[in-house]
Amino acid sequence: MTLLGWALIALFVAILAALAKPMGIWLHALYEGRRTPLHIVLGPVERGFYRLSGIDPNEEQGWRRYALHMILFNVALLLLTYAILRLQAVLPMNPRELAAIGPDGAMNTAISFTTNTNWQWYSGEVALSNLSQMLGLAIHNFLSAATGIAIAFALFRGFARRETKNIGNFWADMTRVTLYLLLPICIVYAVFLIASGVPQTFDAMTVATTVEGAQQNIALGPVASQEAIKMLGTNGGGFFNANSAHPFENPTALTNLVQMLSIFLIGVGLTWTFGKAVGDTRQGWAILAAMAILFLAGVTLAYWAEAAGNPNLHALGVPGGNMESKEVRFGIVASVLFAAVTTAASCGAVNAMHDSFTALGGLVPLFNMQLGEIVIGGVGAGIYGFLLFAILAVFVAGLMVGRTPEYVGKKIESREVKLAVLAIAVLPLCILGLTALSSVMPDGLAGPLNKGPHGFSEILYGFASATANNGSAFAGLTAGTPWYNGLLGVAMWLGRFFVIVPVLAIAGSLAAKKYTPASAGSFPTTGGLWVGLLVGIILILGGLTFLPSLALGPIADHLAMVGGQLF
Repeated sequence: MTLLGWALIALFVAILAALAKPMGIWLHALYEGRRTPLHIVLGPVERGFYRLSGIDPNEEQGWRRYALHMILFNVALLLLTYAILRLQAVLPMNPRELAAIGPDGAMNTAISFTTNTNWQWYSGEVALSNLSQMLGLAIHNFLSAATGIAIAFALFRGFARRETKNIGNFWADMTRVTLYLLLPICIVYAVFLIASGVPQTFDAMTVATTVEGAQQNIALGPVASQEAIKMLGTNGGGFFNANSAHPFENPTALTNLVQMLSIFLIGVGLTWTFGKAVGDTRQGWAILAAMAILFLAGVTLAYWAEAAGNPNLHALGVPGGNMESKEVRFGIVASVLFAAVTTAASCGAVNAMHDSFTALGGLVPLFNMQLGEIVIGGVGAGIYGFLLFAILAVFVAGLMVGRTPEYVGKKIESREVKLAVLAIAVLPLCILGLTALSSVMPDGLAGPLNKGPHGFSEILYGFASATANNGSAFAGLTAGTPWYNGLLGVAMWLGRFFVIVPVLAIAGSLAAKKYTPASAGSFPTTGGLWVGLLVGIILILGGLTFLPSLALGPIADHLAMVGGQLF
């Protein structure tokens, strides 16, 4: 570890902290449906959309109707993408004349992008046409991100509103987030990427002459436009197989820093928005503080593990940290920081191969996902996932002080606790259950490249990534088979919508409650004690649930490494 490395981490955290309030203010305006400076240009577009679709943006919806519209909308988008991938060979904008995607692969990919997972069992540059990339996938990058933010807004209203059945309008939330947040930032972001060297063209490839004089075909495409929303929307699916390790997606140290910041940008802003929505911004800062503690602890462990390197290689006379499958232009610290960011959020983009991290270095991204992507988390999904743990934390605090638990003016009763437990339980049930199944069935055992603890880790990581809607992988897992396409698709769908529906039910339940002002006996939810309780509850639930699987995978892998086994 170096002083320069810690300086990069400190710079990253400082910039994020400075951006939290400005982004939160903008998000709060969209949450309330207030006019923004962009309404001068985009207001007519928004109103035109409502007129064409027959939507009244002022018509409020209860949680059931909100959830139904959200699910139907996402199913329709899933079927659209599935059709595009299946018909790719006969559709336009296919300059390389690529074949159609098979049925299990197409369904896996359609589910993946619908759920904001962006799990990719294929190499984008050799499997998908420009039309499939732009219409089939990039549309999900915008709309799955907007869906997550809309759900967060609905939950915020549940906490903020009093004695009502309504939590907003799904269509209005989706439209405002897409028009006034995602599109404007991505236009500027894409221009920055183009200026930095990222391609934006319909040309299929360019021909280069190597230093040996050979001819090499280098794939091109509309990369910059997809790269911008891939990062901002915490989607993660790259145009190229190498993802953000590819110089056409992430060419410089500056683009690398901007990409990491953009992954967390909306997530940190939503913490401030939540505090503003419930009338006390200290609530948002407390949540952000708890998230920051968990994030920095993970970064520290991963940085130490990767900087220390492999003792077996040291014994062979190869000094230094672990640079295997890392880009020289980024080095260890920028690769580790990127890995922690992309798995703390539900992004899944990578600038280094996580499968080649040391055992403890790879444990950190895996554990981030097993917690449910709540450490900043995906856009919208991070904050509503974190609030599920906050509900459990105030429940525990209420038991300790002998009072009905309260949080930001709402009594937390058995219905909210049961729904929170139901949503949180989806992750361990899917991750551990499907990992166990794949660890004993022949089709599942055919997937991992490695044997022993690391092979188990590849399976465990895959289902953690899918259920948490992350999309990164220990790439030694051969996942493009009917077995893994099917089970990973199930995990992605359950991990997304079997969490969202209970969250919306909680929002509806809270919105119907009266406001309960804080009293002398109320447990404070803005100070250090609350932050510590939040961190403790998250670590206890996550640690106790997943410790056995971690012991069989990365921890056993680490013990093998320090015991002298090189691979």
